[in-house]
Amino acid sequence: MRDFIIEVVRSTGAWGIGVLMVLENVFPPIPSELVMPLGGYLTAGGTLSFWPVVIAGSLGSLVGASFWYYIGRRMGKERLAEWAGRHGAWVAMTPDDIERAAGWFQRHGHASVFFCRMLPFLRTVISVPAGITGMPLAPFLFYSALGTFAWTAALTLAGRLLGRQFPEIENVLGYVSWAIIVAAAAWYVYGVVRVKRVQRAQG
Repeated sequence: MRDFIIEVVRSTGAWGIGVLMVLENVFPPIPSELVMPLGGYLTAGGTLSFWPVVIAGSLGSLVGASFWYYIGRRMGKERLAEWAGRHGAWVAMTPDDIERAAGWFQRHGHASVFFCRMLPFLRTVISVPAGITGMPLAPFLFYSALGTFAWTAALTLAGRLLGRQFPEIENVLGYVSWAIIVAAAAWYVYGVVRVKRVQRAQG
């Protein structure tokens, strides 16, 4: 995964960063914690320019986040809960999980989109409760854009400031990316087992 990300960023520049950030939101195991610092490192050597990298990363992330918002908005809480009742093992969710996520989002308000955009994993999943609770598109895009821009700019700046030290730190980030992938896989397996237990108990 790390080598693939590095090759894409080095060969396609800001455009590749934008595409990777779309995928990062649709498929969380692609970590922005590696994509954006690598882009920042390349700006330090003049290979890329700082602001195009930040803008491409932010726009890509926003497009990916909007995908899950659209899914949640299109299905709605009731339909999604009904679907989870029949097929929840595929996505490691039960109808109660849907209800809790919607309740949590309604308690914490629209600003939670801004803060969750700067947290690994939650960056992606926050779009679903935003959609199923009917958060209007304009506030969703506004808070998402603010949080996403802050996150991508901070990671890009970190990579730029690391400068020549980045190749050594790159190896560490590679381990971090694998840790994220393993954690996501473990969370999914745990969720599937939990959902199957709930289904058996109810059946």
